[in-house]
Amino acid sequence: MESENVVIIGGVAAGTKAAAKARRENPDLKVTVLTRESYVSYAGCGLPYYIGDVIKEEKELVVKKPKDFLIDYDIEVITGIEALKIAPEEKTVTAKYLSDGAVREFKYDKLVLATGASPFIPPVKGKELGNIVTVRTLTEAFAIKKLFRERKIKKAVVVGGGMIGLEVAENLVHTGIKTTVVELAPHILPPFDQDAARYVEKYLKEKGVEILTGAAVKGFEANSRGEVGAVLVEDSRLEADLAVLSVGVRPNVELARECGIQIGPTGAIAVNSKMEASISNIYAVGDCAENTNLITGRTVWYPMGSTANKTGRVAGINLSGTQTKDRINGVLGTSIIKLFDLNAAKTGLSEREAKSAGYDVVTALVPAPDRAHYYPGSRDIITKLIADRNSRRVLGGQIFGEGVVDKPIDILATAITFGATVDQLAKLDLAYSPPFSTAMSSTIVSANVMLNKLAGKFVGISPLDLKEKMEKGAVLVDVRSTEEYFVRSIPGSINIPLRELASRAGEIDRNSEIILYCRVGLRSYMAFLKLKRMGFEKISMLEGGIIAYPFATE
Repeated sequence: MESENVVIIGGVAAGTKAAAKARRENPDLKVTVLTRESYVSYAGCGLPYYIGDVIKEEKELVVKKPKDFLIDYDIEVITGIEALKIAPEEKTVTAKYLSDGAVREFKYDKLVLATGASPFIPPVKGKELGNIVTVRTLTEAFAIKKLFRERKIKKAVVVGGGMIGLEVAENLVHTGIKTTVVELAPHILPPFDQDAARYVEKYLKEKGVEILTGAAVKGFEANSRGEVGAVLVEDSRLEADLAVLSVGVRPNVELARECGIQIGPTGAIAVNSKMEASISNIYAVGDCAENTNLITGRTVWYPMGSTANKTGRVAGINLSGTQTKDRINGVLGTSIIKLFDLNAAKTGLSEREAKSAGYDVVTALVPAPDRAHYYPGSRDIITKLIADRNSRRVLGGQIFGEGVVDKPIDILATAITFGATVDQLAKLDLAYSPPFSTAMSSTIVSANVMLNKLAGKFVGISPLDLKEKMEKGAVLVDVRSTEEYFVRSIPGSINIPLRELASRAGEIDRNSEIILYCRVGLRSYMAFLKLKRMGFEKISMLEGGIIAYPFATE
């Protein structure tokens, strides 16, 4: 029987994963990968670290070259070729070589669209100036490093405070460049909730990164060489030798739309759980394809390397023609970022996403050490746990701090995937040894705090609500020791140490709302219980204590 032709448009993560998996499933397939890029398989998520010299060599980013695919997998990879048209009835792809303009037609039995996504370029004046760059491809990263070698870059503006933008900003600072991040949204890291994002923002400012939020870029101003000399933001002018555009990406769906493939509500290609598009024998994977949120069942779009690899594998299995079939029922958008010595991660729904989806949301903000506090290298992390009050189901989590966050965020992602409740999360049998965790891990501690909150054992308020509460007359009481209070405290607070609370309770106005705080929450919880027994009624706790407080302290 004649071998089936599999044509894959696009490489990098999803396209090459689909190609390699299809070949492993069915060695008789004839697999061809077409890509307009010079490189077919590279570590796109490593580009910011190459710019910052954390990764020194270009070759370290290149996963496989075209000849590697031919030798190792018998897969033909054609670089520098652009797909122009798909004809589903004839099952052909028309493509053009970028080097000489020659046009070639490829026959397919199965077609995979791995066309990825492209950086969004804001439609503002001066966007065509020199030294205005994006960081999406290996070629772009090489060009930026070449720019560093040829010209002294002293000041840079990163437009966009998402994960890639912040990673680029960190690495620019590593190279000695004064860097400003401009974000249109009210806070950086838009997928995160504001309390977590504000914490990260405060940390980055302490590291020397200037951050402007809620600010729109109006245009770019040229210098005498016709390169960018300044970025115009609202009514201000930011001098810059380099501008990095990182305001998000848009799925590349033109080929699909033109041949009649259905585009979904997110603007990406609509697919089913097998990664099949609306026209038979055509699949879509990676950043050009839609996803399903595993919690809500709603259609979403998460352009992420991890998702790209999973979808590529699923398509590779299903198109192979073997008896094996595979599905991807949904994703959680799990993500993680390292910024200097700070780590931040997210999985599942944010608080605002959960409310938008109609859940009766309850949250807990809980600091804890990432390992035994006495073990060298122990660092605090802060867990924001998000759950549904009615079902008690865990809906999401955000974890941030200088400690290890990848393990606990993966625990939460696993728990959410299998529909765990807060009660079940609190009883997980997790590994413990002082170098790795506390006896009751940060995950279990956060679940126990949530259980106490669900049971009505305390009333908590968010750090974001504290200022408004105090403006309305609330009294903020720091129950830490006097020494701790003088080292660092929240403006406007009074200090009554927990051990002195019983004897000094008369200093607190019972008619005012009373908000208690300590370092992480344990002492303020004890103070809450003590004041309750003494007949105080309008009392609450600042969740997360002073560790999670994302604003200026004294």
